[in-house]
Amino acid sequence: ENGIVQEVNLIVATVNNKAAMNLSIRAAAAALIKGGKYDQGLLNQVEMAFRAYDPCFACSSHSLPGRTPLILRVWDADGNLRVELRRD
Repeated sequence: ENGIVQEVNLIVATVNNKAAMNLSIRAAAAALIKGGKYDQGLLNQVEMAFRAYDPCFACSSHSLPGRTPLILRVWDADGNLRVELRRD
């Protein structure tokens, strides 16, 4: 109305790629985390798994407060949470 969008429904890459993105993050974490030990470099590598799907999301997450918050949870084959790594 008068050149102003009143309502919109956006379908962005993140929505279309969510399942594949989750599988890639899971695979990256499983391959990289050994014995629950991690560092900033390892977290950056896991983060790359989702950046490939939606680079705009990665940049927007850095805009505030300046770094990407990340919670990485690792479950065993029985569904028990084994490790939770956080970068707030």
